[in-house]
Amino acid sequence: MAQRLERNSGDFEAAFAALTTGARETASDHSAKVAEIIATVRTLGDAALLDYTARFDDLNLSAPELRLTATEITEAAADCPAETREALAFAAARIEEFHAHQMPSALDYQDAAGVRLGARWNAVAAVGLYVPGGTAAYPSSVLMNAIPAKVAGVERIAMVVPTPKGALNPAVMAAAEIAGVQEIYRIGGAQAVAALAYGTATVQAVDKIVGPGNEWVAEAKRQVFGTVGIDMIAGPSEILVVADGANKPEWIAADLMSQAEHDAAAQAILITDDSAFAEQVAAAVEQLLQTLPRRDIAAASWRTHGAIILVDNLDEAPALVDRIAPEHLELAVAEPQALFDKIKHAGAVFLGRHTPEAAGDYVAGPNHVLPTSGSARFASGLSVHDFLKRTSFAACDAESLAQIGPAAVTLAEAEGLHAHALSLALRLKDGNNN
Repeated sequence: MAQRLERNSGDFEAAFAALTTGARETASDHSAKVAEIIATVRTLGDAALLDYTARFDDLNLSAPELRLTATEITEAAADCPAETREALAFAAARIEEFHAHQMPSALDYQDAAGVRLGARWNAVAAVGLYVPGGTAAYPSSVLMNAIPAKVAGVERIAMVVPTPKGALNPAVMAAAEIAGVQEIYRIGGAQAVAALAYGTATVQAVDKIVGPGNEWVAEAKRQVFGTVGIDMIAGPSEILVVADGANKPEWIAADLMSQAEHDAAAQAILITDDSAFAEQVAAAVEQLLQTLPRRDIAAASWRTHGAIILVDNLDEAPALVDRIAPEHLELAVAEPQALFDKIKHAGAVFLGRHTPEAAGDYVAGPNHVLPTSGSARFASGLSVHDFLKRTSFAACDAESLAQIGPAAVTLAEAEGLHAHALSLALRLKDGNNN
């Protein structure tokens, strides 16, 4: 049974702090081992990839076999059930349309001093996409990571996916086809991240690495950051549902378990102003846990990290939401916009009783790669902006430099940077002579 907190109780603040700041991941420091793997890949290149693939994936390859051929991709994708492929194509179209609307416009104008100013956007040249393999295969994540990169104009997307004993996941291959990803390597783990960051004879280095992975992958991304960009270091999944008593308890229970079933370290929280409804949801969760295929995982998450928070009025919810800054937020109330207008910190928000978070995971359109562990206070979900770089520019002629240059000379001299001042002063002195 998840813990229950009441907003008007004397121990609420202490209990709420423990709920929202407690560690939900088992402490595990792989940094030294990951550093060793990265160093080995940098030194030995393909030979290291082949050795690690044989050891960890029970798959013996030659260097040319590290990359999947077009035929291998097509044949594996052909095994994807038609209904699944159609759903992936449907989702891809919606994801592409939403992210196309995110593309920013260039800035180019002349200010009052006559200086031309602006900024332009260019896509990252090459992106590496990490895709989990084995039982944790999520074709939807292929779409969510690859499509924004394509929309942004990234010319090269290199996908890495572990294939234990050589098994290719048909749905993942179908998603790659639909997203237009043709460069795919059968490697995984920290060694795949190292290959993408530093390159080998077979795997050309990229500029940014995105995509989910286990704690080894997360640590590797952390260590190569700076050499390449990364999307984020994601923690366990989480959902916060704000619901009134007019909802069906079974719906809200399913919403809560939709994230609890991801991982025993995931967190599901309900905020409601209806005590009887809270009890109904709790009972519905227990009933649901009897039938879920991943009930052991979901139950561990719910009983260790789950919570039901009872408030006197749902107007109290936005302040609590902002303190949690959840990855996923559902506002299952009659007038969700009124609450939404008061909330500042959430990765993605789902408005109304008929917008479950699961719709956002697959087909709504916005990205499902979202900030976790309270990082929605300062971070956003994946978007086309993550695959773009902004370059500013300025252009002065003699007249406009004469207007802004003297102040720059003064500031340079104040900072003791005399060559800075001189580079300006010389032009100001010569004026229109050039």
